[in-house]
Amino acid sequence: QVQLVESGGGLAQPGGSLRLSCVASGSFFSLDAMGWYRYASGMQREPVASIQSSGSTNYADTLKGRFTISRDNAKNTVYLQMNSLKPEDTGVYYCNADVRRVIVGGILRFSVWGQGTQVTVSS
Repeated sequence: QVQLVESGGGLAQPGGSLRLSCVASGSFFSLDAMGWYRYASGMQREPVASIQSSGSTNYADTLKGRFTISRDNAKNTVYLQMNSLKPEDTGVYYCNADVRRVIVGGILRFSVWGQGTQVTVSS
């Protein structure tokens, strides 16, 4: 079993900041790409940012410059620093990870999701 546990969500004022964390635990060989997605009210799931184990990052065009993704491979943790928050950033943020596990005969790759953390931006 591999679990992702997010934390750091909450209420922020417009223009404020929040930092989300996501820790992976369980039995796995390695974590490849890790990323954040969000569901805003009435919207479809939207990719926010992703980061490879090498540190290479990718962002949604609309969020570049405000959000920063990073990871600590030693701690199996990915972070999302969110600055200059806007009301439209409100939503549930989910962590995702591509996991590799050693099995008999090779490597099993699968994707894992966290349970989500609520972010609300409001005055």
